[in-house]
Amino acid sequence: MQQNPRHLLSSADITAGETRFLLDLAITLKKRPQPVLAGRQLALLFEKPSLRTRVSFQVAMRHLGGETIYLAPQEVGLGEREAIKDVSRVLSRYVDIVAVRTFGQEIVQEYAEYSGIPVINALTNEEHPCQALADLLTLKEKVGDLKGFSIAYIGDGNNVATSLALTATALGMDVRIAAPKGYSLPEEVVSESTARAQASGGRLTLVNDPAQAATGAQSVYTDVWTSMGQEREAERRRIAFTGYQLNMELMSKAAPGAFVMHDLPAHRGDEITDEAMESQESIIFDQAENRVWAQAAVATFLLGAAGEVG
Repeated sequence: MQQNPRHLLSSADITAGETRFLLDLAITLKKRPQPVLAGRQLALLFEKPSLRTRVSFQVAMRHLGGETIYLAPQEVGLGEREAIKDVSRVLSRYVDIVAVRTFGQEIVQEYAEYSGIPVINALTNEEHPCQALADLLTLKEKVGDLKGFSIAYIGDGNNVATSLALTATALGMDVRIAAPKGYSLPEEVVSESTARAQASGGRLTLVNDPAQAATGAQSVYTDVWTSMGQEREAERRRIAFTGYQLNMELMSKAAPGAFVMHDLPAHRGDEITDEAMESQESIIFDQAENRVWAQAAVATFLLGAAGEVG
């Protein structure tokens, strides 16, 4: 166990300099995987189902020489079968690092409070920091320096939008969020992202009109209208998000060659069309691939092994 271990619970936990470092580290590890975490164990503590998150963490640790242990929802029951702080302290004695995929942000925060090892937020209702790092890693591979690069996010101001705004504004990017009234970013996220933009020379713009956000944008991003746990709101959300579909008409307003982005899973025909997903400008599956390398960089960084990467 570590004294005062470093965690990644929110995208606000990492500075602009650390974000750039993580992206560079991810690129290095992708080009040349190295067993810098040989003998280390990552526990995947999941309360929500997953395809990309589980497999990408497992593959990342394998590339780094480490191992993973997967704990399904029925095996743990955080706060129900066993107190969160008890689970946290027990796993701290068994493994070296843990990735928690759960519901409320308060759960991962309480878990980290009692943890003697680094904790990674692998998704909560409020944030998805690993996804944002994979997104920016993908863009960095395509265009290099991200300062001033414009990204329009169309849809729900959810966990993905939150982490994207916090991370991208820190790097001086031009971030536009188009959401219906009542579905924009939380006020505290707007405040933090605005402060980060001011410090970096970036920009955060909040609008209700998707076309306004997409006009001249170098990338256009969307996510599902109804996230896990919101199924009862599906019909109400479908009505609220009418006109917020990422389609080729919307892309025609973006800059020539603008990238199409989605974190997956996608509901083709709802928030994004099949045509947009399959277009030459789509980098959606590059984003999915880069979850492996963004998370490899995070694990290496939090475990203090970045200095061993050659």
